[in-house]
Amino acid sequence: MAAQTDYLKIKRVAIDTEPENTVFLSRQCTVYRPEEFRALKKIEVNAGPKKLLATLVVTDDHAITAPDELGVGAPAFRRLGLAEGAKVQIAQATPPRSLDAVRRKIGGEVMSAEDIGAIISDIAAHRYSPMEIAAYLIASASFTTTDELLATTRAMAESGAEIKWGAPLIVDKHCIGGIPGNRTSMIVAPIVAAHGLKMPKTSSRAITSPSGTADTMEVLANVALSIEDMKRVVDRENACLAWGGHVNLSPADDVLITVERPLAIDTREQMVASILSKKLAAGSTHIVLDIPVGPTAKVRSQGDAVRLRKLMEYVSAEIGLVIDVVFTDGAQPVGRGVGPVLEARDVMAVLKNEPDAPADLRARSLLLAGHVLDFDPALRGGAGRVRAQELLDSGKALAAMERIIEAQGRAASPACAGELAAEIVATHDGIVAAMDCFRLARIARLAGAPMDKGAGIDLFRKIGDSVKQGEPLYRIHSCFASDFEFAKAMAHEDSGVTVNGAAVRGSIKE
Repeated sequence: MAAQTDYLKIKRVAIDTEPENTVFLSRQCTVYRPEEFRALKKIEVNAGPKKLLATLVVTDDHAITAPDELGVGAPAFRRLGLAEGAKVQIAQATPPRSLDAVRRKIGGEVMSAEDIGAIISDIAAHRYSPMEIAAYLIASASFTTTDELLATTRAMAESGAEIKWGAPLIVDKHCIGGIPGNRTSMIVAPIVAAHGLKMPKTSSRAITSPSGTADTMEVLANVALSIEDMKRVVDRENACLAWGGHVNLSPADDVLITVERPLAIDTREQMVASILSKKLAAGSTHIVLDIPVGPTAKVRSQGDAVRLRKLMEYVSAEIGLVIDVVFTDGAQPVGRGVGPVLEARDVMAVLKNEPDAPADLRARSLLLAGHVLDFDPALRGGAGRVRAQELLDSGKALAAMERIIEAQGRAASPACAGELAAEIVATHDGIVAAMDCFRLARIARLAGAPMDKGAGIDLFRKIGDSVKQGEPLYRIHSCFASDFEFAKAMAHEDSGVTVNGAAVRGSIKE
């Protein structure tokens, strides 16, 4: 540790280094010699009881950091929680002790619950670099015992906030993802709320998809609720649809995901720990889990779906959660819209019982809502589906959604679909035989979704529909010219739609 008088003033540097903590030190620093730290991967920033591990960058630009300052990148500045000008010291960082357990895991050893708890705690505190997280993930992906999985799930749930509702029945519904447009939670939650069960739904924002439930709900209402706000809304309206990242539920999972996705590491064990840790932390007691199965979905065979279901059921039972796993069709997108605004349009069309509302989104939402309502001991077994349809058809679900929107804070102004638009048209007559969920999601994301709420894809045809040459299969919407060109280029190469066994390529109409 430096002498007590050897302080630097912190300066916020507007550089987004998410998820890493990064700090900037002038080569002409008047307090420390940068050469002492350059060989290190990490340094420790100390401000009394507050400490932060960060990657050090040495700079020659005084506009970034003056000789008596420590520049702090945006994520690190937020986590440090100090005002600009606050005095800090830096020191050589000691590597987290839990890395020893990671090294043993790489060598083939089974980790103890204590080892896993220490690793997850250090990851949640941002003490691991992406390289160290990758080492842990890859070692775990090679083999994970059921005891390790249970310990990981519990440790991840305990790594952040835990919500207690003080009620024996708190329901939730979750989909493992991978299917564009599958915004059933925004229909299930108001149905369940209208029935009278408590459903504090926390959802993620999109990471590699065109929209998460939180992104779509944000078109209609504020989703950045605190735990106190969530409790207020749920106490009043029985349900909420909030962004889970704002309430710090299982934060270690959020850090792990930033490394998992680029490396395409998505084992069953990691999926189970990710989903169930968040549900446990959110205070859920009874969960309906939707597993779509399809050729371009996350789960691509019935056998894989059954294995995932059994693992989910085992871990849920061990940690005290009741789970009902439902297999659904993952062969194609759900609804017509892919992207926040277009998905919100579909959701509200179903809730309003509009004649042209997407039938598949309505049917899937009723199926899942029925399974959730079957948790109610006051309903006869299997009556949940009938009750769900009654609440939707009567308009009670719509009224519940409007109350939830008002309680969370209605969006100031409605967003619209992007004005830049191009249609992908059929190159030959025939029947739509297949739709590539993964590719369609990538096209929608290249168009700007979810960053631009109005970007995405509006689908005009689904599997089994007939189409003639020159008729539109879907329309790309974008809000930014370069995004529009990227999306069109990908769709031109391969639209993601197969007609009569032949992929539709190269036919765009603006």
